Amino acid sequence: MIKTQVYFPEPDLRALHQAAKSAGKSVAEMIREAVRRTWLRETPDGPVALWDGKTRPAVDHDSIYDKP
Repeated sequence: MIKTQVYFPEPDLRALHQAAKSAGKSVAEMIREAVRRTWLRETPDGPVALWDGKTRPAVDHDSIYDKP
């Protein structure tokens, strides 16, 4: 890993420290995760969806496994 510096306005940095403490993570880990999630999105590997011919909302995606 390579060390770098990032500048934050003081209120943002305080909020970031609070969020990191609540999550049980370091500030650096929170920043790395945010960068990966926002700008360095990985392409999915393998199947990402199942299709049985019916349209459903995303929150109902597991219903294809429900037994009638």
